[in-house]
Amino acid sequence: MACASCSTSGGDAPKGCQNKGACGTDSCNKLAVFDWLSNMTLPGGQESFNGVEIRFKNGRKEFYRNTEKLSLSMGDIVATEAHPGHDIGIVSLTGELVKMQMKRKGVKPDAPDLPKIYRKASQRDIDIWAAAREKEEPMKVRAREIAIYLKLQMKLSDIEFQGDGSKATFYYTAEDRVDFRQLIKEYAREFSIRIEMRQVGFRQEASRLGGIGSCGRELCCSTWLTDFRSVNTSAARYQQLSLNPQKLAGQCGKLKCCLNYELDTYMDALKGFPDSETKLYTEKGEAVCQKQDIFKGLMWFAYTDNFANWHVLRIEQVKEIIEENKQKRKVSSLEDYAEDLSPTPEKVFSNPVGQESLTRFDQPRRKKRPNKKKGSGPEGAAVGTERKEPRPPKPQQQSRPQGERPQNNRPPQAQAGNPTEKNDNPNRNRDGRNRNRNNRRKNNNRGDEPKN
Repeated sequence: MACASCSTSGGDAPKGCQNKGACGTDSCNKLAVFDWLSNMTLPGGQESFNGVEIRFKNGRKEFYRNTEKLSLSMGDIVATEAHPGHDIGIVSLTGELVKMQMKRKGVKPDAPDLPKIYRKASQRDIDIWAAAREKEEPMKVRAREIAIYLKLQMKLSDIEFQGDGSKATFYYTAEDRVDFRQLIKEYAREFSIRIEMRQVGFRQEASRLGGIGSCGRELCCSTWLTDFRSVNTSAARYQQLSLNPQKLAGQCGKLKCCLNYELDTYMDALKGFPDSETKLYTEKGEAVCQKQDIFKGLMWFAYTDNFANWHVLRIEQVKEIIEENKQKRKVSSLEDYAEDLSPTPEKVFSNPVGQESLTRFDQPRRKKRPNKKKGSGPEGAAVGTERKEPRPPKPQQQSRPQGERPQNNRPPQAQAGNPTEKNDNPNRNRDGRNRNRNNRRKNNNRGDEPKN
C-alpha cells in the first residue's frame, strides 16, 4: 500500500515523498506492517499500550518502552537506549498492534527489562547519525581486506554504526567457528572505535542485504517474511520438481523458502493418489509407476522388462487394478486400461468484439516485375500487353557439293554492314571466325616462303 504523497494525479509522473526512508505510513520500508488498528479508538478511560516497535538499518527491529509518554507516530525518528550511549531509529509501529507483534516474536509485553525511548531525535542527532552511516561502506572494504590478510574463513557482509557513532557492529557469516580475537585488535587499531562481532546465518544475511529473486520480485525474506522455516528436498519431490540445486537454491545458497508455500496444497491433492511405489501385476508382467500428474489425475506406468514404453492411466483405473490384485487376480494388460492422449485440435475462437489484426495497416509486398515496354494502344495499354509477332521459320540448308562456297542469303541491309541488324544464324559467324583463324595460322607457317 503506497502512501498518499507517492501517488499519481492527472496522469503525471509519480511525485515521490522525498522522505529518504522516513515515510509517514511506513509503506516504503523493509518488512513494513500495516497498522489496521490506527483508525480505531480505545474505550473511554483506557490508556494505549506504551510499547513501540523501532526499525533500524536493513530491517532490524527492536521493541522499546515509551516511558516518557511521547506523542509518536509511524515515521518519527527517535533516540533510544543503547549500551553504551544511545541509538537512532525510526518508529515502525505503535499502539495495540505492537502487543500482538511482541507475542508473535516471543517477547513478553510486560517485561521490565525492555529498553526505553529517550526523546525525539534533534537535528544534531540526525547529523551525527547520517555522518556515521556514510563511513560504513569504505570501512567495510577495508575490513574485508584485513580479514583476507589474516586468512580467516569468514565473509563480512555488513557494518552497522550506532546512532551516536560510538560503536560499530560487524555482521559476518562462516561455515565453522572463527577465532577473531586478533581480528578485533586489528579493527580497533585501524578504525579507533568500539567493535562488536555478530555472526548471522546465510538466510539472515540475504534478508539484511536484500535482492531480486528468480521470480523477478524482491526477496520474501527482506520484504515480509519474518520467520525462517526449515526447507528440505522432500518438498520438491512432492511437487514433482527436478532436484537441480541451481534452480532450487535462492540468493542465500539454501533451498528457497517458497517451496513451502504450496506444499500443503500438493499434500492434500496427493491423498487421492495411490502410492507411487505400488506395483501393478498383469499377465504381461509387473508394472511400476514412472510419473504422476497431480492436476490431471494421471499416472504413467511401464513394464519392468520394457521401460521405454509408458502407459498412462487414470487414478480410478489404477485403483481398480489394485483391487483386482488384492483378490489374487491379474488383469490382462495395461493396454486395456490405457488412455489415449492424442493432441486435441486447436479451437478457433470467434471475434465477438470486432478486434482486427495488428498488421491490418501494413501494406502488402509488391512482386518485382520484369521491365517491359508499355503498350501503344489508342487509350494507352497496360505494361506488357503488347503482343509479339511470331518469328518466321529458319530456311533449311541444302546440301552442297564439296568445295563449293555457301551463298550469302543475308538481306541487303545486313550485307551493307548495318550494325543494328543481328545475324540470325550464329553457326555461320562461328564458321567464319574459325576459317579466318585457320588462314592466319597458315600464313604464319608460310612466312619463309617467297611471295608471288
